[in-house]
Amino acid sequence: MAHKAERGVFELRQGRVLCITDGPDRPRALVAAVEGLGVGSFDQLRSFDEPLRLVVTAHRGRAMGLRPHEGGANISLELAAEERPETILALAADRRTPRPSSGMGRGASPASRAQTAGLTLVRLGGLLPAIVAVELAPGSAQLERWLREGVVLDVSADEVERAEGGTAADVRPVAEAPVPLAVAENSRIVFFREGGGLLEHVAVLIGPREAWPDPVPARLHSACLTGDLFGSMRCDCGEQLRGSLDYIKRQGGGVLVYLAQEGRGIGLGNKIRAYTLQEAGLDTIDADGVLGFGEDGRRYEAAVGILHHLGVRRVELLTNNPQKVRALEESGIQVAARTPIFGGINRHNLRYVQAKVDRSGHWLTDMISQRASGIEP
Repeated sequence: MAHKAERGVFELRQGRVLCITDGPDRPRALVAAVEGLGVGSFDQLRSFDEPLRLVVTAHRGRAMGLRPHEGGANISLELAAEERPETILALAADRRTPRPSSGMGRGASPASRAQTAGLTLVRLGGLLPAIVAVELAPGSAQLERWLREGVVLDVSADEVERAEGGTAADVRPVAEAPVPLAVAENSRIVFFREGGGLLEHVAVLIGPREAWPDPVPARLHSACLTGDLFGSMRCDCGEQLRGSLDYIKRQGGGVLVYLAQEGRGIGLGNKIRAYTLQEAGLDTIDADGVLGFGEDGRRYEAAVGILHHLGVRRVELLTNNPQKVRALEESGIQVAARTPIFGGINRHNLRYVQAKVDRSGHWLTDMISQRASGIEP
């Protein structure tokens, strides 16, 4: 990731204001993340004689009842003068459509390139994809003073776009050690870091590599703290993780790539927000949409880079997800076989699993046919 863009993510995660530029003669966007927006940052934005704008994704715009702009552009909305940080957070994440007094829908326009770059940075930082912005013409004396004095950091939209596109493919091994597992004593863990330094992944190597079968049993597993560690019954992730390790051991060895993309890429905090929306009746995908995310934000360039580093070119892929098969095959890794990997059905995860079948085309029909005790037919 470009150095300044990485620092920009840090600034926004700390609740500070960031300046994003789009060329010398273009307006600058002074932005702050809606999540964690404090009074100090909010007052900084309001100190200019320009209207504040709430910038959200096209997905969030649809959830707010706004018509999408051409090309699915992100949306910039003028905020009413009485809005405060706490009410802006509700406007950006509440399931209900905005109240008429908020003025939402008036002054809606496609987000500028600088505003879109701000959205990109908060997403890379795992925050709610929404920012408050004020657009300033070039030459603002107050902003120039802040930049000179280091009050705010400036990042160019070019740097942000390069950061978004180039980090996952540039994945590098950092450390490796034997880590005996309960399911497979002869195991090693290789620790990888993406080029920007924000995301870190691990590969679990089971069995001696010279004895791995051909094709190599492989699982791409996206992190799920609630399921993998705590045994959440809302999903089947933990069962798939442990079942994959056991299967790979029984086949004579292979690799499990553990990817840092919690909640299908939206981050742990946003996943917990989505759980609250699911309690109100939304399925997984619609809940993510209300928060401003698409159907599935996971990417597999890092997994491809890890497999290439390990010299794996032909796999027996343990998955129910057609997207993973496509990602590997399009990268030149042959999926010679696909093996389904199922967890159990219970009354807490049935709607989640059904949504994966109905909305995302996952191969889970056999799993859906199960009926665990306690589930009504």
